[in-house]
Amino acid sequence: MKHYNVAVVGATGLVGRTMVKVLEERQFPVDELVLLASERSAGKEIMFNGKPVKVQKLEGDRFKGVEFALFSAGANVSLEYAPKAVAHGAVVIDNSSAFRMDEKIPLVVPEVNRKEIFRNTGIIANPNCSTIQLVVVLKPLHDAFGIKRVVVSTYQSVTGAGQKGLDQLMDELSNGGLREKKFPHPIAYNALPHIDVFFDDGYSKEEWKMMKETSKIMGEPIKLTATTVRVPVMGGHSESVNIEFEKPCSADEVRNILSKASGVIVQDDPKKNVYPMPILAKDRDEVFVGRIRKDDTVKSGINLWVVADNVRKGAATNAVQIAEVLVKGD
Repeated sequence: MKHYNVAVVGATGLVGRTMVKVLEERQFPVDELVLLASERSAGKEIMFNGKPVKVQKLEGDRFKGVEFALFSAGANVSLEYAPKAVAHGAVVIDNSSAFRMDEKIPLVVPEVNRKEIFRNTGIIANPNCSTIQLVVVLKPLHDAFGIKRVVVSTYQSVTGAGQKGLDQLMDELSNGGLREKKFPHPIAYNALPHIDVFFDDGYSKEEWKMMKETSKIMGEPIKLTATTVRVPVMGGHSESVNIEFEKPCSADEVRNILSKASGVIVQDDPKKNVYPMPILAKDRDEVFVGRIRKDDTVKSGINLWVVADNVRKGAATNAVQIAEVLVKGD
């Protein structure tokens, strides 16, 4: 099997470190691993396949010989350095928002639109974490019944805000000195209906991402409205999803379809207290679905509870899966 030179940009961040971990766990055929980060992080070491790999300062010429570059260092870094990586011959899989809505750049979740991967001209965008787990569930149901409308409310982990979000929660819970305030209000014992910036229409950018990205990934307009909430959970996003369909369906039919869907695990026996929870999704790559039940307020409606590890399937794992598809060529 051919092996590849792989770079991870933002290697010392929460998602970057998880990318390295997922590359190792999934035995991605890495020849040389190039770890890149800010000057502040240069010189640190991260273990990979039992050996320490030194982090280098991010510079354009670091991409010489790199075949895959996984970016997770923010939109500004991606806008500056992704074209430089492509110029050196790398395929960039970018986890920031920089390229997601660019019509020329594929926005990919392999279980949903893997063929789009091969339409790339050097850059492939990784969707927003909350969007990824949602579309993995929506796609097989849309194919079966046709989605008329989706209403989603999210309960998103502090890890979605990176290491600084996790640090704020830990500092507040321990009553320690606050290193840096990531959120505008306390997050411990609280819930903030505020993720990213607000637009003039009252929606947040996180909500806008879910609405716009879902349609692009699904390949057609999907009517979706969202409310996104940050909760004091240390890992894993949860979503309450209400779907109205064009065709009649039952809860059992939905349960059966999702039990066979790629990347989905159904956990749905509430009488025995079996349902998805972030604590059970931790360090897993699947999307978990439960609380499947009819919504009798509309002609054909279903309620779902959807949970996934946002740092893995919502970011790092999805990026590695895209690279795996390119390696396999199918």
